[in-house]
Amino acid sequence: MTSRARRGLEAFLKRKTAVPSEDLSTLTLPDGRQLTLRIRRHPTARRMTLRLAPDGSEARVSIPRWAPFGEARLFAASRTSWIAAQLGNMPERETIGSGSALSFRGRELVITWRADLPRRPAIVGDMLQLGGPFENVAGRVQRWLEGEAIALMRADLAFYCEAAGIAAPEIRLSRAQRRWGSCSSRGTIRVNWRLVMAPDHVRRSVVAHEVAHLVHFDHSPAFHAFLGEIYEHDIGVADRWLKRHGRSLHAPFG
Repeated sequence: MTSRARRGLEAFLKRKTAVPSEDLSTLTLPDGRQLTLRIRRHPTARRMTLRLAPDGSEARVSIPRWAPFGEARLFAASRTSWIAAQLGNMPERETIGSGSALSFRGRELVITWRADLPRRPAIVGDMLQLGGPFENVAGRVQRWLEGEAIALMRADLAFYCEAAGIAAPEIRLSRAQRRWGSCSSRGTIRVNWRLVMAPDHVRRSVVAHEVAHLVHFDHSPAFHAFLGEIYEHDIGVADRWLKRHGRSLHAPFG
């Protein structure tokens, strides 16, 4: 076999060899706690990035396709103090049951359960009342929140699309853990359902942001100027609220 043919065969075999895209291991934190470390190769990554899962269940490292997993483990191990500090700032798990408090559109509601009440939650004063099986209260409350979220966001979308002079596209709820909203190149808008727990002006700012992307699919000065035209409040105030309180909206239900 000629050297040229051998090089061609080696290149072919190299392309055919499966390269693991993910690695799982354990990270030891300064206080001795063990945390799952998930390392993933990302096709467009140019450097290593470390994040903590929104629920604190694991540390995640994204690496370029060519980077070795061992190097990523060392990278994460060198930042365990940062990880521990971030875990200390994680929101506590939301206990959804009779007597617990729930945020809805920026106001606090006290969940009140009685077996003789209707299964569907209903706001009565400062209470969210519901009946049905007690063990399913958390699930019914979340489904109610999601139903309220899509109704409110559809109304928000219609309002801002009218202000923008464009037809309202489809809107869907998102369960993304790091993005509040998104707008695809096909025009579909997704907004995180947990924003129904935030004040109205915060939720509406995210919908307005995505509507502005229907006109300017970037973050150029023209985009920000257009967003300022269609959004009726101070966008900076809404952004600061999300930066300060947004993590609390991701508290797990249970």
